[in-house]
Amino acid sequence: MKVSIDLDACVGCGLCEGDCPEVFEMDGDKAKTKMSEVPPALQKSCKTAAENCPQEAIKITE
Repeated sequence: MKVSIDLDACVGCGLCEGDCPEVFEMDGDKAKTKMSEVPPALQKSCKTAAENCPQEAIKITE
């Protein structure tokens, strides 16, 4: 699966980094992805981060 962040929607709350630090990190006041292709072992926590994003800024494509 692939993951990306809509930087216009991101408010920099940091929840995604807390849910899945292997994939997400903060870059100043916005989140960014460390990878675009998410390995199977990290997909569950990545989906949790997307579900918990208050701005729905995390986009996942299967």
